[in-house]
Amino acid sequence: MNCLEERIKKDGVVKEGNVLKVDSFLNHCMDVSLFNEMGKEYAKRFEGKHFTKILTIEASGIGIATAVAMHFGNIPVVFAKKTSSINLDGEMYTAQVESFTHKNTNQVIVSKKFLGAEDHVLIIDDFLANGCALLGLIQICNQAGAKVEGIGIAIEKGFQQGGQIIRNLGYQLESLAIVDKMDAKTGEIVFRQ
Repeated sequence: MNCLEERIKKDGVVKEGNVLKVDSFLNHCMDVSLFNEMGKEYAKRFEGKHFTKILTIEASGIGIATAVAMHFGNIPVVFAKKTSSINLDGEMYTAQVESFTHKNTNQVIVSKKFLGAEDHVLIIDDFLANGCALLGLIQICNQAGAKVEGIGIAIEKGFQQGGQIIRNLGYQLESLAIVDKMDAKTGEIVFRQ
């Protein structure tokens, strides 16, 4: 998706440790016009698929998932929570998820009342590095008996293993920008063609 790649080139910052900082438009300050364009692109890539829910993980995936939902008939967006609260009641699906960016592990939670065996799920997230978040969301769908029909990622780090792991599991994985190489010293970002 050229507009996302152009925005990454313009405003993305490469940092040491394979970190791509895109907080000025994707995951802290959100460019909703860009999210709308991303939603249109996912609608093209998943044309003909029937989704009943979009599943993401808090917090960075929520804005993107909401924009995407508009392009699939305003289907509900469910997000896995990283912390329990007094608002959460009833039975929960849970999975352990390790964060590449935050260097920690969270137990993510989805209420059983929002995801079930009748659901056909599109998973949406902002980044794909090692695939831990996606594997956790897939595990939650499996616990619910829901069918993962597709996975949409804004930015995939193609030089890390996550994309290959998910594709090897047989899922339709659509990443709008795949970074094959980046250099913190020069700021260079090379996208997969």
